[in-house]
Amino acid sequence: MCVSDLSASVPGAPQGRGDRVDISVLVPVFNEERHIRETVAAMQAQRFDGTIELLYADGRSEDRTREILLELAERDPRIRVLDNPRRGTASALNVCLREARGEFVARMDAHTYYGDRYLAAGVQRLGRGDTDWVSGPAVPKPTGLVSRAVALALASWLGRGGSRKWDEDAESAGERELDTGVFGGVWRRSTVIDIGGWDERWPINQDSEMASRFLARDARLVCLPDMVGHYVPRNSLRKLARQYFRYGFYRARTFRRHPQSMRRSHLIAPALAASSVGAVAGPRSIRLATRACIGAYLLAVLATGVSTATRARQPAEGAMLVAVLPTMHLGWGFGTLVGMARFGLPVAALANALGLAGAGEPSRAAEPVYAPSLQGV
Repeated sequence: MCVSDLSASVPGAPQGRGDRVDISVLVPVFNEERHIRETVAAMQAQRFDGTIELLYADGRSEDRTREILLELAERDPRIRVLDNPRRGTASALNVCLREARGEFVARMDAHTYYGDRYLAAGVQRLGRGDTDWVSGPAVPKPTGLVSRAVALALASWLGRGGSRKWDEDAESAGERELDTGVFGGVWRRSTVIDIGGWDERWPINQDSEMASRFLARDARLVCLPDMVGHYVPRNSLRKLARQYFRYGFYRARTFRRHPQSMRRSHLIAPALAASSVGAVAGPRSIRLATRACIGAYLLAVLATGVSTATRARQPAEGAMLVAVLPTMHLGWGFGTLVGMARFGLPVAALANALGLAGAGEPSRAAEPVYAPSLQGV
């Protein structure tokens, strides 16, 4: 069957490879053999009244991911498989953005499960105006004991901090504004091109860095309950610690570049990490003070574990929560401290968060965005 015949049989398919489409879905992939068929099927099931293309940027997978995608592309002309030689997530998004033919673009991740109106809701909201970035809440879809405890942690203030994308009632809440705590999204392609795409110096947290550039332009970012994304939390403490360490490490880089992106709640985890060092290696007066702070923190963790487990009727997960919360906080905290040592102390961000003199220093968003994959370099 030729492409034109196949196009006619697939709803929402472009009629030819050079045709414009309404929306392009940008999907970074790497070694996704186990789940890629399920991932693609879920994206193919989007209910969208228009033409769609699904762009998969493969980071030189070492399994059968690319082979499977090419097989699926033969049966669905909406699928295009692209090469991501730099292999990073940000570079994959830029490769897809460069090749996208849609008026709108949406980021979707291979390990996240989206509602079937994700694209339709995003495009409809952008069409109403007064926002440049539309995303949805992140809702955990746990698979094991640790994973379920992470889900409970993110249902508590102590676990989610000031981020509004983790609201416990995310799926039933109304539209709300976001800061840099975003979870994917839908945009006009021209808007993302104009702002420079994703900065490839951020292997993770690249959406938060880009959101900082949007906010520096006084853009409005909104979260819609119709655009919920279900993701699977880590199911081991070691992997969870590594994940949150990397989050903190690159958040430190974002703070350095975008001082206005730091909230006061961002200071809690680094302070806890520094206190844990002071409690062991500091002078006696420091040890006493930091141990008192850590004791108060552990009481808060214990109280959160008991109250959350009681409310959710999950005693085993509540017990695990007492390990999960410190893992998340210390991972993020030490990652932030190491990131500050690596990228420089974000003095302006600290001043801004603490309300001190100098807080009005503008974002460094005018610095060039490093996006060689967007230029095809």
